[in-house]
Amino acid sequence: MLLTALLFIIVLSLLVFVHELGHFLMARKMGMRVDEFGFGFPPRLWGIKRGGTIYSINWIPLGGFVKIKGESGEDRTDADSFASKPAWQRFFVLVAGVTMNWLLAAILLSGTFMVGAPSVTDGELPAGARVRDPVVRVMSVLPESPAYRAGIVSGDAVLSVNGQAFQEAELARQFITERSGEGVTLVLQRENKEAYQAELVAEQIPGVETKAVGVRLVTTALVSYPPHLAVVYGVVATATTTRDILFAFGGLLRDLVLTGRVSSDLSGPVGIAVMTGQAAALGFVHLLQFTALLSINLAIINILPFPALDGGRVFFIAMEKLRRRTVSQYAETIAHNIGFLLLMGLVLIVTYRDVVRFGGQILGTVKSLFGA
Repeated sequence: MLLTALLFIIVLSLLVFVHELGHFLMARKMGMRVDEFGFGFPPRLWGIKRGGTIYSINWIPLGGFVKIKGESGEDRTDADSFASKPAWQRFFVLVAGVTMNWLLAAILLSGTFMVGAPSVTDGELPAGARVRDPVVRVMSVLPESPAYRAGIVSGDAVLSVNGQAFQEAELARQFITERSGEGVTLVLQRENKEAYQAELVAEQIPGVETKAVGVRLVTTALVSYPPHLAVVYGVVATATTTRDILFAFGGLLRDLVLTGRVSSDLSGPVGIAVMTGQAAALGFVHLLQFTALLSINLAIINILPFPALDGGRVFFIAMEKLRRRTVSQYAETIAHNIGFLLLMGLVLIVTYRDVVRFGGQILGTVKSLFGA
């Protein structure tokens, strides 16, 4: 539990720090004065002033912040104020944070492709791919099948079939098909658990033409690439993941509007902390992939045109250009405050559901720490 909490703080701090670093660097580039660049949230633990900016470390280690002069609309007559700058400069400052999150995701995913990312290796791999540690795994299990009743689940590694080990799924499939009528014995292993045995005999399964044991196998391995290819695949993976998350967000917002309910798949800080621990338990590469996924999520959420988010502030800049006059600072402030309250309400709802969902797991870990 303590390690999970520490990893969660490190991952979240990295994501928010990189995001705020984007705002900071772009604001300085555009000639805006940055009053403070803080790591963590106040109260302040330590700070030093350099070039007119206070660089601080704060007691609450969950992210960070940037204070840009005039970001709330004040000091419009000062040349170094955010509010006095042209719309295009303010736009670049606002989107710099999400851009840095996408860049971080691309770097992390490129790193995983360099060291070796878990991948399905059935079929032809791209040129330059290096494959190691191949494992036959369960891709899916048909309901109402012998494999389903035996407790086999997706992701289980197949260590042997009738005592024979396989490194290619196609060979294991052929072996099982040829002998499944008389019965086969599979030895499987779930992540971080002891191996178990399953006795399977083929039978007629609803929706399947021939008798089968009801398990689909694939070959997985750690696939790595030379640095120049790893960067290309890292950028491509960031783009495709962004597309997939956007579609998922679209479905979530649609359900929220039509049904008034928050999807059960939505997680808050507690759920993310638990999933961070689960990803770390699978290995460092999985933790990097999960961090990249969170970074893309943070970028997408922040660029949504909702008050209190970067995208909401971009929206008001767009309104300013369309109306050809400055939006009322009072109205914009009220909108951002309401947006912030709504976001906090959503966080409280999903956090409550996370506690209900993961509470037993968290309580069990806490008890084990105190020997209860």
